[in-house]
Amino acid sequence: MSSSEFDLAYDELRARWPASAEERDVATPYGPTRVHVYGPADGTPLVLLPGGSATGLAWFANAPTLGESYRVHAVDLLGDAGRTVRQGRPLKTAADLMAWLDALLDGLGLARTHLCGHSYGAWLAVRYALHAPQRVDRLALIDPTQVFAGFRPGYLLRALPTLVRPSEGRARAFLAWETGGIHLDETWLRLYALATIVPGRKLIAGGRPPTPDLRMPVLVLLAEHSRAHRAGKVAERARRTLPQGEVALLPGATHHSLPFTAPKELNDRLLDFLARDREDRGTAAR
Repeated sequence: MSSSEFDLAYDELRARWPASAEERDVATPYGPTRVHVYGPADGTPLVLLPGGSATGLAWFANAPTLGESYRVHAVDLLGDAGRTVRQGRPLKTAADLMAWLDALLDGLGLARTHLCGHSYGAWLAVRYALHAPQRVDRLALIDPTQVFAGFRPGYLLRALPTLVRPSEGRARAFLAWETGGIHLDETWLRLYALATIVPGRKLIAGGRPPTPDLRMPVLVLLAEHSRAHRAGKVAERARRTLPQGEVALLPGATHHSLPFTAPKELNDRLLDFLARDREDRGTAAR
């Protein structure tokens, strides 16, 4: 694969975002970070963290609706494929990711924000909410991995060929298996498949975070048919460790069909959850 193939696929998916969406490259000690920004300039900020290989563009079906009420900032993750460039300070540990996100929010001028992540991005969102709780108003986790439960062994076995000898064909075959034949947007699918081949990707992993220590309101939305983990088991553990949290299943969804396939229910649930922050603030002000 040539870099031009990936760039072409990236630009094709970028074209699916609203025409008025902005592209920002935010300076951090770890290199410039690409952020896709959409929504009213004075809107309450909402930072979106994608899953691995997905890029911030994966929120293309969500941003138009979310951006009606919020200032959306969808991030290309440090160490992953996309247009965030890793340079400067080395990326070695989860602490480096926390320092990167600190610098990113500073560069965006966000003292506080709502934070939402999918898959690996949800793990990263939890870690950041524990690291800097004073900066996260509400936390939404979309089919989070390595947060409440580990991966299914069968999922890891199926993913292994893509990890060991990545190719566009292997990535497509893996997603076809995980999604069980659900139609995936071809533009996104091509970008994802090519992203798995991008050299130099380095996603920092870590142990399960101590979720009982989360103090902000938390929403957990799980894919009913996720093959990454057992949704029922994850839901049970999420309810047990977050007694004040909200946990729900997204009917018919699989792990890799999120967040863009049938986005209405996801958007509706997320907007309802976020809107209660305004209600709580209004009640507190009275």
